[in-house]
This record gives sequence, structure tokens and C-alpha cells, in this order.
Amino acid sequence: MSSAPDLSRLTAIVTSAAQVVLMPRFGHVQERLKADGSAVSEADELIQQRIAQALASHWPDIPLLGEEMTADEQTALLAGQRFWCLDPLDGTSNFVAGIPLFSVSLALIEAGEVRLGIVYDPCRGECFAAERGVGAWLNGRPLDGRHAATELEQAIALVDFKRLAPALASRLALSPPCRSLRSLGSVALEWVWLAAGRGQLYLHGRQRLWDYAAGILIFQEAGGQATTMEGEPLFQLTLAGRSACAATGDLLGPWRAWIGNPSQEIP
Repeated sequence: MSSAPDLSRLTAIVTSAAQVVLMPRFGHVQERLKADGSAVSEADELIQQRIAQALASHWPDIPLLGEEMTADEQTALLAGQRFWCLDPLDGTSNFVAGIPLFSVSLALIEAGEVRLGIVYDPCRGECFAAERGVGAWLNGRPLDGRHAATELEQAIALVDFKRLAPALASRLALSPPCRSLRSLGSVALEWVWLAAGRGQLYLHGRQRLWDYAAGILIFQEAGGQATTMEGEPLFQLTLAGRSACAATGDLLGPWRAWIGNPSQEIP
């Protein structure tokens, strides 16, 4: 019988794959568009294959739900009690363009909850990790934003404008309630940068399960709060895109109040 998954071994698998597969190809591959309009490259496919093989060699009884699988394959795995959820290259367009903002995201989902999560940034050598109920870490150092305090007007917000309703996007651009707005182009990195205190607010109109499964665990274990824009629980085992509204400290209430209840969440 295989041993239980642990963060140290998972970290070694993810970091090795990223350094061997991604970094030599960084800025040297072409992207193509999938049927849903998202970008993919040979690097996405090669690193998914490498990680899948490594996970199967250690834990052959745990199946893998990866972004670079068919929708039918992904849907079938959602019914399982335990599976890996992998985004092999989050931020493909950045990767192809030579912009050093991309990551590898891996989560272990058990009984409808994320139990373990890893997000690795190979350009900075930063590995974010979390275990449910135990804590979150950056390169082994604890992350804890529970006492982070700032006013809404002084906060930095990470916002994906492309997937917001036009009225909300315009209001944010013209009269934001916060000090500054950023967009990284990698959902997983945005979640863990929030966990590390590099921003205090978050807004995204549509995320898929593999985009945020690992990142939201790291963020929440570091003390962050997250819902959909309508105030519903964010994490659900669904392939459909869900909006995300999050904040550190006590800012979620004021942030959601300013956003309001968008009637046209996804354009």
C-alpha cells in the first residue's frame, strides 16, 4: 500500500517538473487556442505528463484531474472521493511571451474539500503550500494574514477585468475604492500573493476548479476570506466557472458592499 500524500514529496515532484520542463522552454514555445478560448502550449502538456507519471508512481490509487484533459474525463473524476487537481501551467500566455508570471498548481481533493495544496513559481523559486487545518507556508516559512490591517482606501486589489461585467469593470477602472489595481495573468499566483500579503483584495469573474483549488486553500489557511461575488461559498466541485471575491483581514465586507450584487457577473 502506498504511503499517504505529504507536502514534502509533492513539493519535490512539482518543483522538479517545473525546472526540468518549463524553464528551458520559457519564452521559446508557441501557444494555440483551445475550444474554450484558453491558451495551451506543448509545455502545458509535457509538464502534465511528467507530474501525472510521478504522482501515479507514488500514489497509484489516486486519479488525476488535469486541465489538459477532455471535459468528459474531468467530469467523470468529479464523482470520486479523492483525486488530484492539476493546473500544469497557469499563465500560459505570460509563459509564451516571456513574462515571468506563471505557476504550477496542484491540489489533493478529498470528500469535497481541498486537503493539500501547492503553488510553485519557478521564476522566483517560491513554493507556496498548505494543509487543511494545519497552516500555510512559503518556502517553509509560515504565512499568517489574520492580523493584517488596512483601510479599504489603502488596499491593493488584484482584479481580472476581462471576465467582469462591463459596468462593474468600468466603475472599478474609473473610481476604484482602493489605492491600486493589479492583474497578474495567473489565478493561482494571485491567490498565493494575497496569502503572502502582496495584495489585500481580489476580484475575478470566472475561475475553473484547477485555477483556484490549491490557491484558495493556501489563502484561507493564511487567514483570508473568500466568497463568490454574490456571497456564496466559493469552493464547489464543478467544472463551471465561478466568480471570486476575497480579502485579507476584515476587508471582505466593505469590498463586497462596494461591488454590490452584479446581475451580469459573466459577460
